[in-house]
Amino acid sequence: MGFLDKINGWQTKVFVWIGLPVIVAIGVMLGAFDLVPAWEAKSGGGTPGTFTAVEEDCGRRSCTWHGDFVATEGGARRADVILYDAPDGLAAGDTAPALDSGARKGVFSTTGGSTWLLVTGLTLAGAAAAVALVLIIVRKLRRRREADLPDPFPVTPARG
Repeated sequence: MGFLDKINGWQTKVFVWIGLPVIVAIGVMLGAFDLVPAWEAKSGGGTPGTFTAVEEDCGRRSCTWHGDFVATEGGARRADVILYDAPDGLAAGDTAPALDSGARKGVFSTTGGSTWLLVTGLTLAGAAAAVALVLIIVRKLRRRREADLPDPFPVTPARG
């Protein structure tokens, strides 16, 4: 008896029909679009430039620096971007070397960090949830179709 056979409790149903689609949406929407840029920046690819810190936004567990990016060559600018993997000790008005590899909301610090790992994990979780959801739906449909088929060997009452 596998996991898919045990989908009957209300908590499991909530997870399968609400939780998994949410995980898929978050993983795909947030992770997949920045997966290639994160890996490109990890390997040193992208447009080099300078990030100027403007404002720090702190949540419960971490802080994020917002600011402006100016490319070294050509002077292309991106305003109000996030500096992923910001170096410690950064303050408003400070500058830091960064790479613009095409991430939607930000640029990556050249000092490195773990954003690529977070984005990869998020994308993989979304993909795994999508596969699980498809398997569950296919299995449910298959069982429903099998239940609707007539019995090929009907039981007849014994004659005495």
